[in-house]
Amino acid sequence: MKNLICAILAAVLIVPAVSFAQTSNGPVTRAQVRAELVQLENAGYRPATKQIHYPDEIQAAEARVQAADNAYASHNGAPANTAAAAPASMPVVSAN
Repeated sequence: MKNLICAILAAVLIVPAVSFAQTSNGPVTRAQVRAELVQLENAGYRPATKQIHYPDEIQAAEARVQAADNAYASHNGAPANTAAAAPASMPVVSAN
C-alpha cells in the first residue's frame, strides 16, 4: 500500500513537468514578430490607437489573417500556416 501511495505521489509530481501546456517550435526572431505585426496591421489592427476593446480587436485581426491564409492555401493547394501559404499581399519586413 505504501508503494502504491509513493507511485501515485511521484506521478502527480512528474506529470505537470512533462505535460507543459505551451508547445514551442523554437525561439521567435525579431523579424518573425515584426512580420506578424505587419500582417495584423494590414488586417486592420492599429496598436498605436487607444484600444477600448483590446482583446476583441486583435482577435478579429488574427481571424482575418487566418482566413486570408486559409483562402490563399485552398486556392493554391498549399497547406495553411506554412511559408508557402503566406499571401503575397502580406509582406515580410526585415529586421533592419
